[in-house]
Amino acid sequence: MVDVADPLTLKFHGAAGTVTGSCMEVTLGERKILIDCGLFQGSRSLETLNHGAFGFDVARIDAVVLTHSHIDHCGLLPKLAADGYRGPIWCTEATADLLEYMLADAGRIQESDTERRNRRYDRAGEERFRPLYTEQDGLRAWRLARPVPLAEWFEPAAGMKARLWNAGHILGSASVEFEAGGVRTLFSGDLGPDNKAFQEDPEAPADLDYVVCESTYGDRSRPKVTIEERRALLETEVKTALARGGNLVVPTFALERTQELLLDLARLADAGRIPNVPIFVDSPLASRATKVFAAHATELQDVEGADIFRHPSIRYVEDVAESIRLNSVSGAIILAASGMCEGGRIRHHLEHNLHRRQSTILFVGFQARGSLGRVILDGAKRVRLSGKDINVRAAIRRIDTYSAHADRDELEAWIRDRLPIRGGLFLDHGESEAIAALQDLIRTDAPGLAIVAPGIGECFALASGSVPKRIETGRVDLAAIAGEDWQNEYADFAANLKHNLAHIRTEAGRRKALEEMRRILAGYEAARSEQKRRRRAA
Repeated sequence: MVDVADPLTLKFHGAAGTVTGSCMEVTLGERKILIDCGLFQGSRSLETLNHGAFGFDVARIDAVVLTHSHIDHCGLLPKLAADGYRGPIWCTEATADLLEYMLADAGRIQESDTERRNRRYDRAGEERFRPLYTEQDGLRAWRLARPVPLAEWFEPAAGMKARLWNAGHILGSASVEFEAGGVRTLFSGDLGPDNKAFQEDPEAPADLDYVVCESTYGDRSRPKVTIEERRALLETEVKTALARGGNLVVPTFALERTQELLLDLARLADAGRIPNVPIFVDSPLASRATKVFAAHATELQDVEGADIFRHPSIRYVEDVAESIRLNSVSGAIILAASGMCEGGRIRHHLEHNLHRRQSTILFVGFQARGSLGRVILDGAKRVRLSGKDINVRAAIRRIDTYSAHADRDELEAWIRDRLPIRGGLFLDHGESEAIAALQDLIRTDAPGLAIVAPGIGECFALASGSVPKRIETGRVDLAAIAGEDWQNEYADFAANLKHNLAHIRTEAGRRKALEEMRRILAGYEAARSEQKRRRRAA
């Protein structure tokens, strides 16, 4: 039961000061719903948050409203289901269709990556890892999906109503208009850019109490290009890469980015603008997601039927043995997940191509701080992959124009179109620099608007026409793990250690350097042992 005096509260459980782990808890009296329940991705330290207890009581959650099917927004739904959640997951029909594959695949990846990590020689004798959740947990969560059309009001819990608006980000993506306790709030979800393949531009209402807006590219303005201009950029990258004589390896998100690339590659191939080489889609999830795109082809812009995804140059790689055979291929285009290189088959393609001067690695999506993709893109000379040190000799390239996110100017325009905002604007889903830049920009458009950059764990009381009131502080320990962590530093150190030692001119000098490193580590171990001794004595 909801009392009219009960305050509406909003608590951030993820994607606050970082780009991943989207999850917000809205409470009115005894009623509680979640907006998204996503996976943290990036550094190992950040990913440990996935394994901790939820910051809420799962048994008290009445419903989940899901903005879209990207893993950083839905990837903890299987864990939620494994912990006993059996309520509805409200979303668009296309999102529900994609969840069947996204969540099951996420479970398979958790199981296979855990098995692979446990087999590593450098972990022999250590405690075994356990998967965060399983494929069956993913399917259990998918079965809770409750599709609802855009612009149609529904009641996720008593005293609360919501409706979905096209966010223009990926197939099925939505912003959430939410009303409860006399307060009208809009959650942007992830917003798409102008001139995006497949999707119409975002839509949403104005004249609100509060807006929660993503800030992924809040500090970056991209050149405005048409789809044809984007294809010309891709054409240049493909021709240059294949002229080097090696593979063009593209780390790509299985959902939407893969399909956009296939659309453009097929159009370029048909026009004879790129060489006639095989295009391998080495991601079972991308293959399944492409089937969902084909099924929804009539809803998509720029697609005349489903045939574009069955182009003769495109070959879908299903089994592992076929994927491994690609290690001996040269002069091909290979699209593989995951897009940030944190898991999936892209890792073994990097292992076999990063060291080859003839190969090219082309990044076409956002790389979170601390992810392997970000490390490579930032110019690492060596990386550590599956316990191996890999020299980076391949050409590292990037195209920004495939982003599924609005840039700084598009975010500013979207927020400006929501005015007046009577209570306040929350900027989430962004790294600190992006949030700060967008915050400064919005202040020039709406000087009196209260703008909040929430932290994970912070909770706010919301009232119509009033500025948000912070009623719980966040976790101060999380700022240190939002970016690169000690494990990123260790991987870089270990990958470069032999190379750096080799630059010391004498054998004695190299031995002295190793002795110094051992001495420092021994000092930390001695201090730790002394602290233990003192605690026991006390």
